[in-house]
Amino acid sequence: MKVKVAINGYGTIGKRVADAVSLQDDMEVVGVTKTKPDFEARMGAKKYSLYAAIPDRMEVFEKAGIEVKGTVEDLLERADVVVDCSPGKVGAENKPLYERAGLRAVFQGGEKASVAETSFSALANYDDAVGKNFVRVVSCNTTGLARVLAILRDMYSIKKVRATMIRRVVDPKEDRKGLQNGIMPDPVRLPSHHAEDVKTVLPDVNIVTTAFKVPTTLMHLHSIAVETDDEVRTEDVIARFQDEPRIMLFSKEEGFTSTARIVEFAREYRLRYDLFENAVWMESINFHDGELYITQAIHQEAIVVPENIDAIRAMFELADKRESVRKTNKTLGII
Repeated sequence: MKVKVAINGYGTIGKRVADAVSLQDDMEVVGVTKTKPDFEARMGAKKYSLYAAIPDRMEVFEKAGIEVKGTVEDLLERADVVVDCSPGKVGAENKPLYERAGLRAVFQGGEKASVAETSFSALANYDDAVGKNFVRVVSCNTTGLARVLAILRDMYSIKKVRATMIRRVVDPKEDRKGLQNGIMPDPVRLPSHHAEDVKTVLPDVNIVTTAFKVPTTLMHLHSIAVETDDEVRTEDVIARFQDEPRIMLFSKEEGFTSTARIVEFAREYRLRYDLFENAVWMESINFHDGELYITQAIHQEAIVVPENIDAIRAMFELADKRESVRKTNKTLGII
């Protein structure tokens, strides 16, 4: 059985999810959508069947010389599940369309948790998505936090987590908006929403988060402090992270002094410089006065891609957690 997957929104996340789905032996991409005939639509039409996300814009695509196979409604008739990669809050508006079509749907972290039956991060709560109709993959920042904390939760008794996120202001292609010269508390009133989002997949973790936007587009950076009831040996944490394919360790001694250096490595390492893994600085892993400290970088354009694949497998009960994660890692080159 191959699950027929529709991608509604062929943008930063959507095009990456589409390519990832196309690598799976138990899934296939039946089509993607765009709202306007831009360069992404033109490229998407070369790789996949393209559909108009807004039905009355069919003629706009045709005038631009981009072939569309039909409207989003036509696409949904061909699918078993839709991965909604539309801009934040638009997914919730699309949900009634999916319900009328009798389709399952995967939403992204820009939506509120209430849009789905469960929020999802594969290492944290894979089984919660098994057999569900509507699943929300948590945001890039939440995914990065949830992976690390899911591992540490299995190793130690966590009392409290404090995490500060230094956030890229926009994605690289968004040249019409963004913070140009400054640092922005986001939100100003603390704590930030990320802690509550983490609790949607790790409800037993006591976590408080703060967040700041800075004028960069490459990656997010997290400074994490985990208070534990146990004595922690940093070498044990390093060893466990080394064993987890979705965590990648970087060392200052090898020249990784900033996110710019990590991205330069990723440009050589993988297509589109996609880093699906958490990028953790090895030297940052340190236990002091009852707290474990970790600094990591998150590639916001890519980190949630494997989670979308695992979510589909869980929803259709194609594999258990271990097998799904193994298959996803293998196809995406996560080693």
